[in-house]
Amino acid sequence: MGNKDDLLVRAADHIFSTGLRDGGTQLCQANMKYGLAKIHWAQEQLGLTPDATFISTPDMTITRNAARWQSGFGYGGKISWGNGNDDLVILDVKPNTCGMLVGGLDRLPDISDLVHKLEELKDRKDQIDGIDIQWDFHLSNHFINLFWVKPLGEVKFSEYAFIIHSSARELTGDNHMGFGLYYDCSQLLADMAEKLDTPFGPLFILTGSRAREYYEFHCYSEKYSKQKRILAAEALFGEFQQISNEVHQRLANMNEILLGCHLLPEKDPETILPLVLRADLPAYLVKGKPNLGDAEIESLGFTRRSQRLGVANRLMNANIIPHGAGYTFPHLLNVCQVFEHNDQRYFEIDLLNDRGKKVISCPREIPYLYRGREVVLKTLELNLCELLAKLVPRYVLKV
Repeated sequence: MGNKDDLLVRAADHIFSTGLRDGGTQLCQANMKYGLAKIHWAQEQLGLTPDATFISTPDMTITRNAARWQSGFGYGGKISWGNGNDDLVILDVKPNTCGMLVGGLDRLPDISDLVHKLEELKDRKDQIDGIDIQWDFHLSNHFINLFWVKPLGEVKFSEYAFIIHSSARELTGDNHMGFGLYYDCSQLLADMAEKLDTPFGPLFILTGSRAREYYEFHCYSEKYSKQKRILAAEALFGEFQQISNEVHQRLANMNEILLGCHLLPEKDPETILPLVLRADLPAYLVKGKPNLGDAEIESLGFTRRSQRLGVANRLMNANIIPHGAGYTFPHLLNVCQVFEHNDQRYFEIDLLNDRGKKVISCPREIPYLYRGREVVLKTLELNLCELLAKLVPRYVLKV
């Protein structure tokens, strides 16, 4: 299998970055090679070809989930470790079925009345299939946003729109249906999991019937996540036009995870998808295009490497677009080196002001910003999508 350095070089070779040249992208790339190296090691232990890949979207960045980061994973792209049919699920990537509901409105609601309805909603004891709903609009990067809609093409939209961004956090731990989505929150799932001691730390996996059982529950969690957002929208806005209700943090199958990106639906390629930047910038409604194309793969310098590694088909059928802008760190210039101590990774980083260096272990604890329109421009440059409408911000609710 080679020594650790060789394994990391092989893993880095399987990262295909379309990200921006900034600190968020560099940190993701530096950490992701450890996660891929662990999956490669697991694949070899299971008698599989060590060919796990990470294909990024232009919003490639860090993950603020500390456990996912510590496991060696970033955000903004698709990780693949099989053909979709292998009975193998990697639990460390932690799918939570987070998504966004976009709804059209004929008028902008009174903001005071809307906040009142939201407070009433949080006090309600709503359930889905006997599971108590936990409204989480105030947590992390979840939100409710209101927009004025400016069409950019022939597709007609309502004059106003809202976006509800939330996840199925109720299902991360044990629940009355059984195990949860997160191995570090669900004791039942932890008991089911196989722990592999790789050269880069533990990796938690499911194989065989347990992998299939987990994926089945994950598919239910997707439906739950979508239904939860619809219930919230009905309570807050009454009647609305459903424009989109897609999940961007999920398993596409037992061998692929979407980490903060949209996968073009095969059955409905006309599906409208949201691309959301910072709260002070417009969001967009887009239609994805099949990607990556031959010209884009060649211009990115991926052609020969993907062919040599036998993963060219994954690039040509990536079919992913970003869901947002991603985090960036304007004071960080580049990652100089990564070193390990007691199973902990440390990242030595050059600072933009050229006055010393910074050493960090988890980027969650350092100041960050959300990127802006440059993500949209890079997405269009790579011919990943078509813009259908601009959503001009009117209100952001974080209550």
